Amino acid sequence: MANLSHSELLQLKRWNSPTIYNGWEAITKHDITQGFNREETRDYMPHMGPMAGYAVTVQVEPGNSEHPRQNPNAWSEYRQYVASIPGPKIVVVQDLDKPSVIGAFWGEVNSNIHRSLGCVGTITDGAIRDIDEMNNAGFKALARRTCVGHAFSTPVRWGIEVEVFGCRVKPGQLIHADKHGFLVIPEEDEAGLLEASVYMDGNECNTVIPAARNVMGKTVEQLLSGMDEAGRQFGHNMKQRFGTTGEW
Repeated sequence: MANLSHSELLQLKRWNSPTIYNGWEAITKHDITQGFNREETRDYMPHMGPMAGYAVTVQVEPGNSEHPRQNPNAWSEYRQYVASIPGPKIVVVQDLDKPSVIGAFWGEVNSNIHRSLGCVGTITDGAIRDIDEMNNAGFKALARRTCVGHAFSTPVRWGIEVEVFGCRVKPGQLIHADKHGFLVIPEEDEAGLLEASVYMDGNECNTVIPAARNVMGKTVEQLLSGMDEAGRQFGHNMKQRFGTTGEW
């Protein structure tokens, strides 16, 4: 299956991750309690808005001094892997030191390097540093925390399935992420994701949201009745479009 076009990815970025989840929920046959972070994330660049891209994956273990000695060419080999994959890319980093934080994989230099290789940001269950400099590079980061040093931070394994924040991520999977967390899209759901997300936002704006906002001069009974009717209309629209009832 071909990746989404650059135009489609730009349009996905116009919506927050909960809206993209709503669209995905409408079209997927997968378990809707899976496929997103199960642990809390922190968006260190919320002003950049959402990011969308395809996963490149890497494991690190900054607390282990053996890794740089075992493979002194690891950085070069890893960068060749990243460069070989079409962008835009999101680098998903599993820190094997977890729950400890010994060193940061990300800082000013590494962010600029990855930006030049077509990466738009990272999701790491480890640490980042040089936040101002990462902002200057235009490199978005969802991370567990910050850290002063890098320790023995070097790529250990890459191009493999990883687990971050309680979510499994395979190389090449489409990811949407923002200050709420991140969503990993199954390949078969990519094609219909944008259309479904736009529709779901419109369905809310035309039914349940007006029912909750249009309160002037109404009794409580009228408000509740209107909300019930709006919920029924929301579900009817969902049934007509996707064959499901949806959230309301």
